[in-house]
Amino acid sequence: MRLDREGAPRIALVKLSSLGDVVHALPAAHALRTWWPRAELTWVVERRERAILLDNPDLDHVVDVDTRLWRREFRRPGGAAAVAVRVRGLVRRLRAGRFDVAVDLQGLWKSGVITALTRAPLRLGLAAGSCRERANVCFTNRRVRPDPAAHVVDQYRAVVSGLGVDLAAVGPVVFPIPADPAAERAVAAWLEDQGVKPTAPLVVLNPGSGGEGKRWALEAFRRLGEELAVRLEARVVVAWGPGEEPLARAIAHGMRTGASVPPPTTIAEMIALFRRATLVVGGDTGPVHIAAALGGPTVGLYGPTSVRRNGPYGARAAAVESPTGRMDGISVERVLAVAQRLLA
Repeated sequence: MRLDREGAPRIALVKLSSLGDVVHALPAAHALRTWWPRAELTWVVERRERAILLDNPDLDHVVDVDTRLWRREFRRPGGAAAVAVRVRGLVRRLRAGRFDVAVDLQGLWKSGVITALTRAPLRLGLAAGSCRERANVCFTNRRVRPDPAAHVVDQYRAVVSGLGVDLAAVGPVVFPIPADPAAERAVAAWLEDQGVKPTAPLVVLNPGSGGEGKRWALEAFRRLGEELAVRLEARVVVAWGPGEEPLARAIAHGMRTGASVPPPTTIAEMIALFRRATLVVGGDTGPVHIAAALGGPTVGLYGPTSVRRNGPYGARAAAVESPTGRMDGISVERVLAVAQRLLA
């Protein structure tokens, strides 16, 4: 199937999760929109990650699914019937899209099933060696093998180039993340309550992680926060996500210079906080990737994961990689040096 550059194809982009991976896929959607300005572009995403796509100028529609809920329901007595109802609802929504093309950037069995449910005649995905789950190739009929050494942002863009998109003509990588005025006002009001003036330097630490092996020590975050507070004459905020508030408070309460811990925030409010930040430092998590995509100075801390593939992506982002593959191999002094280079 050949797609006309002047046409208006109906395209379904399947990238379900996680938050950081959805952020990394934003430039691929932007490339599709730039190449086909008249396309009707729909993104299929997990409900929890939907918020990062709200008001995205490149998208016409967002279809959310909740496979996490489906798995929980399926384990309950009689839950299979409830899951079947939800799946039928998804099928109806996808068929109503009358898609010409579906692009699976996830490479999983479940994303492959959703890609097939679009009934698009052209279903683009990853080649067998590039899929996270090999069964994914059963649901696509055109496949791309991106450079495994490339950053995941560039890998996702390489996949959409399989539709004939000329990435050089599309231009540089763009992360469209619109500001939410209500969230901006809420964050500004909270900072004012904390005594932080609009022009004052603000350092945001994000200590959460996808697992213990990716988490920098509490004492290291405390020392880093104290040093940055003094050197930059900055207020430090310790951000947190679901289940991470005790961690954030333990770091903040242990800092001699003091630190603020925000109340529960939405993704839009977290974005507003990062826009206001002078510097963001954190591990390999979705929030840090958002901060980097927003273009502010961002330092990512990496132990067991690959910086080349998963590091913060952006001109004002940098990664500190442990020489040992363990988070305790990262020194506070090294993080400070990288942060100061970024800010300079």
